Amino acid sequence: MLENCRNAKERWGGVSELIDRWLKERQQLLVHYCELSGENDRTPSEALSKKFIRLCEVLVDYVSAGHFEVYEQLIQEARDFNDGGVELAAKVYPEIEKTTEVALAFNDQVDSRILTEEDVATLYSELSRLGEVLESRFEMEDFLIEKLHDAHAEKVASA
Repeated sequence: MLENCRNAKERWGGVSELIDRWLKERQQLLVHYCELSGENDRTPSEALSKKFIRLCEVLVDYVSAGHFEVYEQLIQEARDFNDGGVELAAKVYPEIEKTTEVALAFNDQVDSRILTEEDVATLYSELSRLGEVLESRFEMEDFLIEKLHDAHAEKVASA
């Protein structure tokens, strides 16, 4: 039994570290997003193109880490604790998936290229929509973290 307790702390403590790292990536995403949305000179330039490219790199990394690392760990934790979290995730995950589609579509528009005036105008209108979608995504992710991980923190700590 003592061994199982140690394993629980090691296993779910590692999820906390994964989530912390992922939330730092979210912070970087927000920095790049705010930098672009606050840009006064929207004249197409190499520097502006680089800012959009960098935003998309961080965006795709963040979205990928969520899908291929964090969500998998949260769902596994929900399965192991078997307290209704899997059903909850099954309801929320499709909504998060919709935000992923918007993020990837935005990335496809940038596609690592020098932007024209028309591209910039389109991207800035899409940037606003992306911001709204990301806000919704962050709320859903925070909800999943709270319900699928933080809810078990005491159980893991006392193990």
